[in-house]
Amino acid sequence: MDKYDNQNPFWLGLMIGNSRLHWAKFEDLKLLETWNTEYSYFENYQDNFLDIVPIRLASVVPKQTKLWQQYPNVEVITLEQIPLKNLYSTLGIDRALAVLGAGTQLGFPVLVIDAGTALTFTGCDRDQSLVGGAILPGLGLQFSALANKTAALPQMSKPQHLPQRWAIETQEAIHSGTVYTLLAGIRDFIEAWCQDFPESQIVLTGGDAHILITYLQEHFPSVYTQILEIPDVIFWGILVLRQKQSQNPKKNNQPDSNG
Repeated sequence: MDKYDNQNPFWLGLMIGNSRLHWAKFEDLKLLETWNTEYSYFENYQDNFLDIVPIRLASVVPKQTKLWQQYPNVEVITLEQIPLKNLYSTLGIDRALAVLGAGTQLGFPVLVIDAGTALTFTGCDRDQSLVGGAILPGLGLQFSALANKTAALPQMSKPQHLPQRWAIETQEAIHSGTVYTLLAGIRDFIEAWCQDFPESQIVLTGGDAHILITYLQEHFPSVYTQILEIPDVIFWGILVLRQKQSQNPKKNNQPDSNG
């Protein structure tokens, strides 16, 4: 990453997920690049650019949020800043930013499926009002749960291609049960959403998005053609907030009463 100073237009977006840190580099209102790091990457980090560069941070991990608040130019994004209607207090900031970014860029209504540690569905209608969503364990978490909570089932990696449905050995059976059930659930949610919002955009994002889109292309091609795979929708949402801040700097520069 480049060095920064107070005279340049660069800033960072940071989304703290359940498994990794997700980064984006911006120049003013332009997204330049994205990358991911492990939590441990910054444990012995010596470069002081984090004390200089502005960082707009969203997090679903409170412990990590506190660690990053030690840096002087970190602005924590809260749910109260999200310009969508009907949000509830425990909605994940990652889900809110993703549906805001996707809807602003692609148009409302929109359904965002985030295939991360958890698999989430989040939908907004044409009036930019949250309709609702759902949360279930993601692909990797389902494999881990079987290994951790049973005596004899092994830890499994994600298959790169659709597994054989009717398996004749344990590992393939785990792959089959997990993958096909997950795909059926995704299809069901998409079909239910499209019944109510047939003109909706449907976005798939998150760390497992690409492997799931590969499965869907082979198993449910009609569903596959409805989906846009977009890795950066959360950062699109952060950019929406930055644009609003630049349009009304006095209001957004008021001290945060929450500290």
